[in-house]
Amino acid sequence: MRKLYQKSELTFALVWIALYCVLQSAAYSLNQLIGIENAANAAVNITLSVVLLWWIRRNGLMERYGLCGTAVPARKFLWYLPLVLLASHNLWNGTAVNFPAVDTVCYVSHMLCVGIVEEILFRGFLFKAIEKDGVKQAVIISSVTFGLGHMLNLINGRGMALVENICQVFGAIAIGFLFVLIFCRSGSLLPCIATHSAIDVASAFGSEEGITDVRRVLFSLSLLVIVVAYTLILTKTLPKKEDAAKR
Repeated sequence: MRKLYQKSELTFALVWIALYCVLQSAAYSLNQLIGIENAANAAVNITLSVVLLWWIRRNGLMERYGLCGTAVPARKFLWYLPLVLLASHNLWNGTAVNFPAVDTVCYVSHMLCVGIVEEILFRGFLFKAIEKDGVKQAVIISSVTFGLGHMLNLINGRGMALVENICQVFGAIAIGFLFVLIFCRSGSLLPCIATHSAIDVASAFGSEEGITDVRRVLFSLSLLVIVVAYTLILTKTLPKKEDAAKR
């Protein structure tokens, strides 16, 4: 991995993203053979999380990829309260127990690690690889790529409906922009990882009862309003990363 990274950080990022997508899709098929929903996905994502964190730490890249604290005070981020709202959006239609106990453990383990893996790959590896050619370009590419990657849920065996997937894609692009901004201005990926994991874990307990396509779209629009408003506020109030480093 080190040789590929040294040769081309962008190629390294793209290879990891491709590997992640292939393994995730294959895992959904393996779940049917195992007979436990999300069991294979949990195994894949736990393994990827451990490998990525080990490799980053071993190569002294913790700060480069934001696996560290931030010098920017929490009040500058409005104490992250908008992120709490985002983390709860899968529960806006109510709560429910959607899986048996073992399946729930596998789902939660899977989703906890998805937040770690995807933030490292898209906000970490991909963004940092493109950033040197222009921050704006890196923000757009990493965010859009992250969002479009969710289109795999139409074909990977999850059985996601088209309207739900479209809402998920656009929501992911918007959240991707917000997370990149937080990473850019604070130098820390930890708030993004925590929020991403919380969003995904909460989906295990979100109720689908009575939810229609119209209601789903309204929830997505509400989510978009929160993301856009928070992004605009942070853009105007947060110091740039280099300025924050001087404090």
